[in-house]
Amino acid sequence: MSEPPSDETNGVAEGPAPHYHGHRQRLRERFRKAGGGALQDYELIELLLFAAIPRRDVKPLAKALIQRFGSYAELLSTSREELASVDGLGDVAIDTLLAVREAAVRLARADASDKPILGGWEKLMDYLMADMGRAKQEHFRLLFLDKKNRLIHDEIHQKGTIDHAPVYPREVAKRCLEIGASAVILVHNHPSGDSKPSRADIDITREIDKALKVIGVTVHDHVVVGRRGHTSFKSMGLF
Repeated sequence: MSEPPSDETNGVAEGPAPHYHGHRQRLRERFRKAGGGALQDYELIELLLFAAIPRRDVKPLAKALIQRFGSYAELLSTSREELASVDGLGDVAIDTLLAVREAAVRLARADASDKPILGGWEKLMDYLMADMGRAKQEHFRLLFLDKKNRLIHDEIHQKGTIDHAPVYPREVAKRCLEIGASAVILVHNHPSGDSKPSRADIDITREIDKALKVIGVTVHDHVVVGRRGHTSFKSMGLF
């Protein structure tokens, strides 16, 4: 059974349907009947590539992407620049992959913003892991909270190299005053994957905490995120 002509050829007769049309239809039917859990990583990637690359067998490309990046999750966390270096992956396909990742991050963020942050900690961690857990550079993030501990602003404060993002307590304090925050949660990622805090992480946290106390802003926690998990300074008694 072949797909409707409008899906691949805009209704224009172009002779016998290519062999991959039947494969696309069968894969779509499996997805509809059994759900995404029944598909392997490369098959989910195929589904994304069908619309972006309508006139080519994308199965070899999907398998090559998994071989190169390791998994569906790792692929969706890859930068535009890295994706652009893959032979056969054009701008439309890259846009499709990045849009799926953005959708996942926004869904997680919406769940995390539903209630006071401290009452929905696990959802917050899910959001941070989705957005930062696999980043290749270190990012330092600030989550600004109001008096009821609701999220009022979320920003990447600094971006750095693979192992360092410069942070200055006075700049953090300035942003808290500009936003009108009553409390803040500090977050940064470790591209190495290990979320264990370094000595420098501990020192800067204590400096920021000291600076914010002067202006009446509470540091609720500092969270380090890595692809293998996350670490809370508060739970470890580090400040």
